[in-house]
Amino acid sequence: MFKGIVKRIVATSVVAASVFLAVVFLGVAVFYAISLITTPLGAAAITFGLFALVALIVALIFLKGDSDGDEEEEDAPDGLVGKLIHIVRERPIIGAVGGLGAAFLLLRNPALAAIVASMVAERKMDQGGYAKRRRRR
Repeated sequence: MFKGIVKRIVATSVVAASVFLAVVFLGVAVFYAISLITTPLGAAAITFGLFALVALIVALIFLKGDSDGDEEEEDAPDGLVGKLIHIVRERPIIGAVGGLGAAFLLLRNPALAAIVASMVAERKMDQGGYAKRRRRR
């Protein structure tokens, strides 16, 4: 499980870095193409304007308010784990930031990371993985 999560995090990081570099070099290519026609200062201003316009369009498309404003969120379930799952499902960006914060905290404090790892391992053994295998032998 932990190995799969790490693989997903690494894959997501690689994709995010690749997209970032692609956007940066697209900006460089647009800048140099426009600088063939205008001065470098004008090319920089036009490139900035293009990227700002694209960002505005993307923000308006993805962040537009629904006309059905009467929809209410589901009630948050009881318990800490249920509330965390509800937050991650309803607000994935907040969940991602919280997950990154927790990962940073665990990386900065190895003792806390060991406690969390032992709790996860103990829970896995209690769920029947290790205990059932030991009883069969």
